[in-house]
Amino acid sequence: MTCILVVEDEPGIAMALEDDLQSEGYEVEVVRDGQSAIQRTRERSFDLILLDVMLPGKDGFEVCREVRRTDVRTPIIILTAKTQEAEKVLGLELGADDYVTKPYSPRELRARIKAALRRAVGEQPDVYTFGDAEIDFARRELRRAGQVIDLAPLEFKLLAAFVRRQGRVVTRRQLLDEVWGRETFVTERVVDNQVTNLRKKIEVAPAKPRHLISVRGIGYRFDG
Repeated sequence: MTCILVVEDEPGIAMALEDDLQSEGYEVEVVRDGQSAIQRTRERSFDLILLDVMLPGKDGFEVCREVRRTDVRTPIIILTAKTQEAEKVLGLELGADDYVTKPYSPRELRARIKAALRRAVGEQPDVYTFGDAEIDFARRELRRAGQVIDLAPLEFKLLAAFVRRQGRVVTRRQLLDEVWGRETFVTERVVDNQVTNLRKKIEVAPAKPRHLISVRGIGYRFDG
């Protein structure tokens, strides 16, 4: 399920956004201040961020700047009551993908969200190659030396999650949230077991992995 982080300190607006987006089939998480937004983007992966500018503590521009500094490429749509062109340009220069001026039409906001999500999906290559393997996202296949390797749906989701974060450390908790789902109650040991299975399918020497690297006490890093 596509997950959207809503960063909005006004309870009425936050509730309206949450209800509207959930009715469209999105999973929604709401935080009320800028620091909490930054923290959540470090703890889990979101498909899109709706970011109000006027927030307690760190404002939306500061949040956008800090999120992009950590190389998070999640689409960000800024919600702002500011109508000055300079404010809009600043948001885009800091890394926002779009902006919507309050008061906004829910229908327009939904359209902009869908457009941003389509663009984000388009950034992912149809085929990703590493070592002697390649992932065909369109066909949901893993191939090595031209031969299709059998992957369970969960294994494919796990591998795709690693590829999206190539070169970055991913915690077990982040992987559980994204691949298994936040409402699924399994232990972090399950992640380790699946990574062991995945290494057997993508590594030349699974006991000495080149691609799925363990980061002691934290999680894993995928090196392409």
